[in-house]
Amino acid sequence: MNQPTILTGGQALAQQLSRAGIRHVFGVPGVQLDWAVDGLASLAGAIEYVVPRHEQAAAYMADGYSRTTGNVGVCMVVPGPGVLNAAAGIATAYACCSRVLLVAGQIHSGMMGRNLGMLHEVRNQAGIIASITKWQTLARRPGEIPQAIRDALDQLHLGTPRPVAVEIPPDVLQASAEATVLSWTPPASVAPNSRDIARAAKLFADARFPVIIAGGGVLASGASSELQRLAEKLQAPVVMTENGIGAL
Repeated sequence: MNQPTILTGGQALAQQLSRAGIRHVFGVPGVQLDWAVDGLASLAGAIEYVVPRHEQAAAYMADGYSRTTGNVGVCMVVPGPGVLNAAAGIATAYACCSRVLLVAGQIHSGMMGRNLGMLHEVRNQAGIIASITKWQTLARRPGEIPQAIRDALDQLHLGTPRPVAVEIPPDVLQASAEATVLSWTPPASVAPNSRDIARAAKLFADARFPVIIAGGGVLASGASSELQRLAEKLQAPVVMTENGIGAL
């Protein structure tokens, strides 16, 4: 059962990621993430913290990890310059429909939006992140972190798989409070519209020389076996796009 426990925000983050089956986090540490890194360190052996030399590499590693394993790739970076450095990799993941979770640091929650020149502060970081993700949220208290992570993982598995983000200020990561680490399983796939299936079936039935072009959606939805059966039934060649390589 999910039981409330007194945890720091960093511990709540690490334990929720672990509870959801995350085994690797790619990121570059920094002062705003000290307590998040401490949380990961407390779970050494359960989560591997992979530290490249640059945030752009961390984002691309999370993207590549997601594409090659089929699992969620997690990238964790400091605010401001860290988020901007990671933006190239996150934007690539967005364009290529990869399941990447960006855990973004923030400045102290009491200073957000005041333009006081805090370390790594940039104007409207949330807006920058919104342009390269399909969903985002801000955790304002330690107890909100598990639900924020679970909601983010749900969003990664609903509709088109594109990056999502959770922003967490350093004071929230450091504070201790009652938090409940939540169980999580991927939501069920959305069933396609029966009329769309019937229309597609008619197109196939009427086609003289059908060719199937398979993209990354086949891999994202785990539909390789269905693709193979369809191709064999139609005796149709399959052309795979760059993102669909490996679908057969």
